[in-house]
Amino acid sequence: MVFYFSGTGNSYWIAKQIGKAFNEQPISIVSELNQLTDLYHQYSLKDDEKVFFVFPVHSWGPAVLVLQFIKKLQFENYIGQDVFSICVCGDNCGKTDVIMKESLARRNISLTQSFSIQMPNNYILMKGFGVDPPEIEEEKLAIAPILLGEILLNIKAKSKAPIYVAGKHSFVKSRIVYLLFKRYALGRNSFFATDCCTSCGLCVKICPTKTISMIEKKPVWRNNCVQCCACINRCPEEAIQYGNITQSQGRYKHPDL
Repeated sequence: MVFYFSGTGNSYWIAKQIGKAFNEQPISIVSELNQLTDLYHQYSLKDDEKVFFVFPVHSWGPAVLVLQFIKKLQFENYIGQDVFSICVCGDNCGKTDVIMKESLARRNISLTQSFSIQMPNNYILMKGFGVDPPEIEEEKLAIAPILLGEILLNIKAKSKAPIYVAGKHSFVKSRIVYLLFKRYALGRNSFFATDCCTSCGLCVKICPTKTISMIEKKPVWRNNCVQCCACINRCPEEAIQYGNITQSQGRYKHPDL
């Protein structure tokens, strides 16, 4: 079973490769959350089934929709099957692995192991951040399939070899910066559409939290944004901006998206 959340396609690409390797159809966390009719999401596991969570690292912690999904998660026939998290990051992950372990433990689910895969940066909503130069983006995209192959081999061989990059100052990043990110950055936003907008509606369609609606043929954002950066990076006209930060920034989406 492969659960994934993806804004610009990095995690989706990885989830598809894992699905092929284990003959599983990836399950969109966003779709599951949007279809919630009961208090919990229930999934039946086979005795030998493996479970994967594939998601982007946001400010050195799991994308918040992943944690919201886990809070509502229930497994039928859970007898200690292997559960893995694949943390997709631009540089390093901090203690994202620990946060995932703690979150799953609250649902009485044991995390077997966390892995990390470095992919091109897509966070452009803060000064000092931005997409990678073309040569770095190309290098990351070339290395990612190799690293994913190593991860899959380790899983199939039941090896515990560590493939996870925490980076320096991981406690500060994940226990302080991540908490500040969730408290002050989420919900608020400064998005707007320029006159380059063609009213195609793609941003409305791909927004995971239904934050965006079309008013007088222009997108308007409510304040429940989770900063996945899907709308601004995937706009075909680059018509979406964020305050006065992104006018000179590049854009990124996975080439297979």
